[in-house]
Amino acid sequence: MSPNGFWTNSSKPADAKHAVARVMNADHSFLESRVLSRLLGLPLNARHAMLGSVSGRHRSPVRGSSVEFAQYRKYVPGDDTRRLDWRTWGRSDRYYIKEFEADTNLRLALIVDASGSMGYGENSATRLDYGRRLAGTLAYLAAQQGDAAGLWGVGKDHRQKIPAKRGPTHLKLVLDQLALLKPRGEITLVESLHEAAEQVSQRALVVVISDFFIEPASLKHALEHLKFRRHDIALFHLLDPAELNFDFDRPARFVDMEDGETLLIDPALIARRYREVVKKYLADFDEIIRTTGADYHRVNLNTPYEDVLAKFLLARLQKKGEVSLPSA
Repeated sequence: MSPNGFWTNSSKPADAKHAVARVMNADHSFLESRVLSRLLGLPLNARHAMLGSVSGRHRSPVRGSSVEFAQYRKYVPGDDTRRLDWRTWGRSDRYYIKEFEADTNLRLALIVDASGSMGYGENSATRLDYGRRLAGTLAYLAAQQGDAAGLWGVGKDHRQKIPAKRGPTHLKLVLDQLALLKPRGEITLVESLHEAAEQVSQRALVVVISDFFIEPASLKHALEHLKFRRHDIALFHLLDPAELNFDFDRPARFVDMEDGETLLIDPALIARRYREVVKKYLADFDEIIRTTGADYHRVNLNTPYEDVLAKFLLARLQKKGEVSLPSA
């Protein structure tokens, strides 16, 4: 273990209980040592090249001197002559430099929806609680592998902007602010995504956790903005089975959790139309993902969050040509 309380790449723990204790307190109950123990063997990888300030495990668009060959280029005066490829000179009588991929650190920007509809659920099993577990675990995993993590709390009463930084002290700040998020007010997600596209200055892994109760067209423009700024975008779309199936069987009063409007409705009269609207909404969403290339995960809230994260991490691992499975 390194002095800052995180496990180094050369020494992985059998479990994460002691490492978690360095940053976790009673307000961080959304971090579970059993889940971290399972997921620590899976690195959090970027799908695209990153621009970082320190050496790390992620591919950079800047040429460096790591072990992964990138390309040849012609020698120009001032180049390091130690990087000349003499075999190529022997075959062509021309001087060429071998370039390699530089490795850098990743910036993780967590954008967590804290609007009123994220309070759907009961007690400690609300949609926001589920999203908090996803975000907190990803922040911890990023910090554990030496990467930077930041947090944007999105909602009428939450507009925190914690820039991505490294280290256990900053991780604690992210977790503290994550614990303070409360589901209130109307959704401001689209505006926040546009702000993030402009204000996250270097390429980052932007993870958005929301129920995405917004017009798909406006979301598409925001994702295209992030894509234009060369961010790696991942979306966790949190949906309750009741919202998808609408299996209510008696008249009930439905409350808009963002503006408080109420409607007394007999579900039997609207169920068919409701399901048609949901089907079209999800189809429109799928089209947006196809055109923007975002890493999209539709999450049923009945699914254990650790399974969702394992699938997310493993898919990114396999895209880099590595094969590894998390422990049970």
